[in-house]
Amino acid sequence: MTEHPLISTNNLTVSFPLGKNLFGPRQYIHAVAGITLDIPRGSFFGLVGESGSGKTTYGRALLKAVPISDGHVKYNDDEVSYDLAEITKPELKDYRKRAQLIFQDPYAALSPRMTVRDIIAEPLELMGLTSSREETDEKVRAIAAKCRLNLEHLRRFPHAFSGGQRQRISIARALVSNPKFVVADESVAALDVSIQADVLNLLKELQQELGLTYLFISHDLSVVAHICDQVAVMYLGRLVETAPTRELFGGPKHPYTRALLSAIPSLDPDHVSMAQKLEGEIPSPASPPPGCKFHTRCPYATDVCKKEEPVLEHISDAHTISCHRWQELDFSESA
Repeated sequence: MTEHPLISTNNLTVSFPLGKNLFGPRQYIHAVAGITLDIPRGSFFGLVGESGSGKTTYGRALLKAVPISDGHVKYNDDEVSYDLAEITKPELKDYRKRAQLIFQDPYAALSPRMTVRDIIAEPLELMGLTSSREETDEKVRAIAAKCRLNLEHLRRFPHAFSGGQRQRISIARALVSNPKFVVADESVAALDVSIQADVLNLLKELQQELGLTYLFISHDLSVVAHICDQVAVMYLGRLVETAPTRELFGGPKHPYTRALLSAIPSLDPDHVSMAQKLEGEIPSPASPPPGCKFHTRCPYATDVCKKEEPVLEHISDAHTISCHRWQELDFSESA
């Protein structure tokens, strides 16, 4: 029997109004447009795509941090089961303990007026997870140690720390409530490469020690290849391909996925770049093109791509793709 996913989205749509229109129907930006996706329990699940593809909005929808316009987001950790589209306020308060966010910018995410101890302790106090200051301090010290912070660090203010240390503080704050699910939104993008590796290894260690499930949002495919078990590729609010990491990087089926992978720089000075340049900019989600949303930039687009939107179909149990021509295209020689 297959274990059920921790997070499951079904036809999830998140739309934002574009102000008032006095002369016609109100327009909406569909930042996330009908995504169906399962995030397995205990996985390090990657979500990639260009800026403006809807990655962050999708991650925030899984935390109920943005309104869900349509569809369902189901969370099930065997202790509780919630549908975030219909969740009540008391249930949402409980869900906040179980699902947390690691922010992108470690400098803007921490209050400069609070000590590290108070920053990490704040979720415990707001959620009522401890009954005394002594219990709060005990939990703060425990998670700080797991995130490689010592007692002296807890007495200082954020300005005294480097970017990598600040991100470890952010991780400790996110994990102090003992969540099951964590969204890491570009959580290493602002760090130096050497520090990135240290933070990524810490996230992996904490996953194994605490039994965490991550949604790792990133535009850096080399990082995703190193850390993630499975990867989903988004374009203009839609999924175009999902697969296990090794399978996706070894044999991309969608032209957009192939273009993203071909742009990964190589450390080999003799490597001849085969990067596939995408012409034009990503279309506006306020007025997406008809048919396949990628056809305006796809070198393989035909008339059917311009008229009919492809459905997400299964190549295998774990590999899905949304493309009319995926069976005709062969990227094996150019990969």
